Amino acid sequence: MFSDFRLSDTWLAAMDSAHPHGFGFNEAISFVVTCRDQDEIDRYWAQLSSVPEAEQCGWCKDRFGLSWQITPLVLDKLMTRGDRATIDRVTRAFLDMHKLDVAAIEKAGRGA
Repeated sequence: MFSDFRLSDTWLAAMDSAHPHGFGFNEAISFVVTCRDQDEIDRYWAQLSSVPEAEQCGWCKDRFGLSWQITPLVLDKLMTRGDRATIDRVTRAFLDMHKLDVAAIEKAGRGA
């Protein structure tokens, strides 16, 4: 069985094997979805998260066991362009989150 499909602007292919295999999905493979705002995070999270015990730091698992990273664009900006103090504050802010909270991340980025 073979399929190709598009997620946003990215084409992907999926193929099944006719041979038995002893593996499933695990955290070694995940898709990253970078979101513009909280509404977009909430929409993807509602559609994808099916294993609440696997939720941490913006990671979730869908009903097939595939891992997803649902992350705001602002997090990447703060973590790559911020100074050490900003990066430390932002990291502390999101470590306890399941679904990421953009307002709390931005607040931590401002030092508030």
